[in-house]
Amino acid sequence: MTSPVHASGVPSQDGIKYGQMRFNAKHAIVTLIMCGFALYPSWAQRKVQKSASLGTKRSPGGDVSAGQASVASPTLTPDEGLAVIAAALDSRIHSRPERDCSHLVHAIYDRAGFPYKYAPSSDLYKGTSEFQRVTHLQAGDLAVWRGHVGIVVNPAQHVFFSAMRSGLGTDAYDAPYWKQRGQVRFYRYIKGRRQD
Repeated sequence: MTSPVHASGVPSQDGIKYGQMRFNAKHAIVTLIMCGFALYPSWAQRKVQKSASLGTKRSPGGDVSAGQASVASPTLTPDEGLAVIAAALDSRIHSRPERDCSHLVHAIYDRAGFPYKYAPSSDLYKGTSEFQRVTHLQAGDLAVWRGHVGIVVNPAQHVFFSAMRSGLGTDAYDAPYWKQRGQVRFYRYIKGRRQD
């Protein structure tokens, strides 16, 4: 009996057949542009909801609480989330392919100007003081499993970017492989909370 083979021709050790996920700069740029187009209506809708709600405030995670004054969000804005994605495309980030997923994500956030104390994916999954758990996603949020982390690229299509077994690439966080890894949690960076 032969074991399943990766699309790259490398046999899998766990009996799971993996698709080939390679970083394609042209594809990533098109994805980012589409994310920008997808985020604009979302931003415009939030503006309309805010003006129509009169006295109702939406928190950054999407929870609604009546009668509270609006406060500026301490978390990343959608535009800042796109800056994180742009940093992921930076060729200097890709020049060190030996990085694991948590080191890669840490380097991307640092490059985008949003530093945080390095934490392995298992700590990020539990939660850290520098990230807030969210249910309404935007580009730049973390997608975290026990033992793996990536950056949400397109929440509408459930796409994230990370270091995969086959190299840097994108995949759907609701794909069967990721579902079998357990419950995914999503976190958004909290500005000004860097812990040294």
